[in-house]
Amino acid sequence: MIRTSHALLSVLLAASLVACGSASGSAKPGSSEVTELRYQGSVGAVTFPELAQELGYLGDIKLKWIGNTISGPQDIQSAATGQTDFGGAFNGAIIKLVAARAPIKAVVGYYGSDEKSYIGYYVADGSPIKGPRDLIGKKIGVNTLGAHLEAVLKEYLKRGGLTPEEIDKVELVVVPPVNTEQALRQGQIDVAALGGILRDKALERGGITPLFKDIDLFGSFTAGSVVLREDFIAENPTTTKKFVEAYAKAIEWTQTHSREEVVAKYKEIIAKRGRNEDTTAVEFWQSSGVRGKGGVIDAKEFQTWIDWLEREGEITSGQVKTSDLYTNEFNPFGNGSAS
Repeated sequence: MIRTSHALLSVLLAASLVACGSASGSAKPGSSEVTELRYQGSVGAVTFPELAQELGYLGDIKLKWIGNTISGPQDIQSAATGQTDFGGAFNGAIIKLVAARAPIKAVVGYYGSDEKSYIGYYVADGSPIKGPRDLIGKKIGVNTLGAHLEAVLKEYLKRGGLTPEEIDKVELVVVPPVNTEQALRQGQIDVAALGGILRDKALERGGITPLFKDIDLFGSFTAGSVVLREDFIAENPTTTKKFVEAYAKAIEWTQTHSREEVVAKYKEIIAKRGRNEDTTAVEFWQSSGVRGKGGVIDAKEFQTWIDWLEREGEITSGQVKTSDLYTNEFNPFGNGSAS
């Protein structure tokens, strides 16, 4: 059954109670502000903070990698509870986290969809699935519940004329992204949601057909943002400004340099960090997908999902406002103006 993870929401509500008292990364001797930031990475990929560090944009701010994640909701949950200092997720997941009263603020957009980088929903060649109604009773492989992939799928089904009862008969199966293609080819799932490098590698191997793409429904858009806890921002204003500026400049670097330059730099970073990773995957990198220059957040990138969540009954009307969710105050490409 398609559903939002209610267990996640209860954890997020708890996050709001503990975040303010959570420990942050290490402070520089003689300074009250944190200068070592804990974060989660992604296997075989390079995050923007890692790129910013390599390019020298972070200055005296250091990064402390504490592990990897495949889930945006889990990543921002870790930030909200103080297990990490920043995290990123689909904007709809951020809205639900704020609705659960977690004290976080989005500060920069970090991923999105365009003609080069998008989420596609794929079936095996010869599949009888041709449209929304054919998905009733079928299994769709996604990386996590309650985020980008589920929201886009629900919108596709709704636009296809399915009733809420019929949509409930479409089953979401959580599959690690690196195993999603294999699960589709082995018939364990009927549809695979694939994006980025994993999508391109799967398409190169052939044998799969796109059912639809997220950009078919929404056009090009920044889909997710990086969040900081509000207490972290208040207690570390200088670090926050430096971090967001560096993050934004790293995004802008990928937006203004050639694909070949970005891939070469990413391979260097992966080799240097010594995590025993394969660098061949980054050769498929196409674009950041971020719509705004340097990750500047547009209000509609949240309002779209506020409206959608209200229609779905996952939040109540007026429960969350865009002004509660984000700020461009620290982004140098946002003209220094807050949301």
